[in-house]
Amino acid sequence: MIKVEHLHKSFGELKALHDINLEVKEGEIVCLIGPSGSGKSTLCRCIHGLEKPDSGDIYLEGERMDPSQPAKYAEQRKKMGFVFQHFNLFTNKTVLDNCMLAQTSVAGKTKEEAEQTAMELLARVGLADKRDAYPNKLSGGQKQRVAIARALCMNPEIMLFDEPTSALDPEMIKEVLEVMKDLGTNGMTMVVVTHEMGFARKVADRVVFLDGGEIVEQAPSEQFFSNPQSERAKDFLSKVFYD
Repeated sequence: MIKVEHLHKSFGELKALHDINLEVKEGEIVCLIGPSGSGKSTLCRCIHGLEKPDSGDIYLEGERMDPSQPAKYAEQRKKMGFVFQHFNLFTNKTVLDNCMLAQTSVAGKTKEEAEQTAMELLARVGLADKRDAYPNKLSGGQKQRVAIARALCMNPEIMLFDEPTSALDPEMIKEVLEVMKDLGTNGMTMVVVTHEMGFARKVADRVVFLDGGEIVEQAPSEQFFSNPQSERAKDFLSKVFYD
């Protein structure tokens, strides 16, 4: 479904990604893990088109994503929902309006169609009763669940999550992870940048471990956590799991 070939990305002198090759199959949940600054978020943003790679190719459903063909590129990007670390909700709009905006302005839905879809998805994440609330009246966990509902309103085929729980208080993390787990159970293709090792171990089909802008190791989730092959992964896991 997603294929990344020989991807390179630098920010000035910093090599953020070096020769990244990755495939994500339809219905697969892939967690990108690794130390801070390893390139996880940059890879996720490159896949969605929020960052432009210096070289390399990204394919979606076998078709190359090419920014020089803007109409086709825009259609491809619509197939991917993106959930940010810091929610990125419009603070001057209600929860319902946040979920309706892209549907009416980008997808061309009528207001009635957009509202119906928004309410269905707000109900799915347990926030239908917050439709008229503004983001500043919500907890961090509620804001992130609204952000997930907003992304789902565009009916994406793939969901990309960039550290969706890292800005949350510990007691709010579980409610967001439960929504994500439900999405995966229902067959959504997902790429998740996360520091939540328990989620990666239980929910991911495959774990991709990055360090220094390179993929060091990738394996089925349980295999990676129970028997990592590289010394760098062993060292990383020894620091995130305490005896």
